[in-house]
Amino acid sequence: MAKALEKPWEFLDSYRGKDFDGEWPTVPEMFTITASRFPERPCFTDFEGPGGSKQTLTYSQVRDNVLALACWLKKNGVEKGDRIAVSGKNSPEWGTVFLAAMFTGAVVCPIDYALHEKEMENLLSTAKPKFFFVDEEKYSHFEAGNFEFKTCSLNPKFADTYVYNLKAESEIDSHANAEDDLAVILFTSGTTGNPKGVMLTHKNLVSDTYIAQTRMYLNEKDVFYALLPIHHAYTMQAVFIESLSVGAEIVYGKSMAVTRLMKELKEGQITMLLGVPLLFNKLLAGIMKGIKAKGPVVYGVIKVMLEMSYIIKKLTGKNPGKKLFKAVLEQANIYSLRIAICGGGPLASSVFKIYNEMGIDFVQGYGLTETSPIITLNPVDHFKIESVGQYFFPWMEMKIIDKAENGVGEVAVKGPMVFKGYYNMPEETSKVFTEDGFFKTGDLGKIDKEGYLVLCGRAKNMIVTDGGKNVYPEEIENAFQLETDIAQITVQGYVEDKASKAEKIEALIYPSDELFAKLGLKRDSDGNSEKVSCVINEIVAKINKTLQPYARISKVTILEKALEMTTTQKVKRTYNKK
Repeated sequence: MAKALEKPWEFLDSYRGKDFDGEWPTVPEMFTITASRFPERPCFTDFEGPGGSKQTLTYSQVRDNVLALACWLKKNGVEKGDRIAVSGKNSPEWGTVFLAAMFTGAVVCPIDYALHEKEMENLLSTAKPKFFFVDEEKYSHFEAGNFEFKTCSLNPKFADTYVYNLKAESEIDSHANAEDDLAVILFTSGTTGNPKGVMLTHKNLVSDTYIAQTRMYLNEKDVFYALLPIHHAYTMQAVFIESLSVGAEIVYGKSMAVTRLMKELKEGQITMLLGVPLLFNKLLAGIMKGIKAKGPVVYGVIKVMLEMSYIIKKLTGKNPGKKLFKAVLEQANIYSLRIAICGGGPLASSVFKIYNEMGIDFVQGYGLTETSPIITLNPVDHFKIESVGQYFFPWMEMKIIDKAENGVGEVAVKGPMVFKGYYNMPEETSKVFTEDGFFKTGDLGKIDKEGYLVLCGRAKNMIVTDGGKNVYPEEIENAFQLETDIAQITVQGYVEDKASKAEKIEALIYPSDELFAKLGLKRDSDGNSEKVSCVINEIVAKINKTLQPYARISKVTILEKALEMTTTQKVKRTYNKK
């Protein structure tokens, strides 16, 4: 495994003053440079060809499509600073709109495609775009409505306004933006109230892209899998922009359905898989189920081999697992993987460890929409299993504020990737910055001597017990990640004694479909079955034994309906504490 470069962006010096003038190129300038370096390399790939076949566009083909759409937008009145909104399933068309808008000097406003039309309308009324590019399911609603923007299609079904059919003669200046100009507005909330839009500049995005590569080596032969929603900062940056910075290929995935996922992993020959804990837990559960089916003797032998593989990797830096478990990895269609990265939430250490044991360089990262988003990443050659990674010194600063005796406090950061502010919300912006200019993340953690961050949880989720102990729900939830009988677990505090106001710990649990099937029950009629409660309580009792006494769950509530989740598969903590 090649080590990350000390300054992966050094090659840009030969383009400075000719292809860009700032400290960092803008997104269009970065893409133009990459397309000139790797014109015939694969750029955008999907499986939307005849019969679900694979189809690929090269960098030069994507550049032609981007410039054609940019010319059309400019001819139709788009000027620097205007907003262009885009919402749809992951696709080459989505990526084309994203880039073309920036080539005109416009600001891109990605909208979550999972939202209802009325929720989208609320965000669009704040963004005030000139054009809205949307996928087929919601196209008719917006095309027929009385809106100030013009609706265009991401799908060829509506040919008249389809992205690739919009062409016009016009002049395009790839230097229309400066690095400090606004590039995107990402809405993190406000679908029904006052929308909160995170403003990220070209410098924020491009600096974060290259600085992240100081912890990980990437090259033009890599194949990234865009499986998570691309409107989200994590996929937009760590897959889409990161790929374009090095000339790598992007394979667009549209669904986590197992059959489609397996097909795209295999035929796409993915080398870089970025996902959230739910995805990696799902993959691992399938792998371990197959191993256990071979019987206790085989399972025992493989467990020993996994442990040996991990010890060898930690001691020598070499990874024997890829050869030892080739058959297992091939069956799961992940043998081609070079690196897997988990973000969007902490992953259980046991899961992290097993992937590394099997020969996959598996690391964790951390970030927020407001930080473009990556601010820590575990180096592949020096990872720490308990950490979400090392922050990018000397190119950024990180410190812990309001630190407790155990070193835990709120994580605060400063650097070129930190956002410009919340759109039209100066007061909200000022609240999240310290007097010396550090952004307060709202996350609790501690930093070790080597700059590795260990996260404990969100400050607003912290539970204070009657013994004055601070308990972080996320740490308890992580202990259940390999329990396949539980589909969702959300830990919260509840007040048993109103006089003391001290909190005890409750687990809201939604049992999995697999558990009902295993017990021969139906969820609709047997949701409150004693058999289900018995299994869930046994699991909680087992996990409780591994927790500190003050962090143990004292109340279990079994849910009849699943809690609402975000597009990155995290439970929305919108419930009220009891």
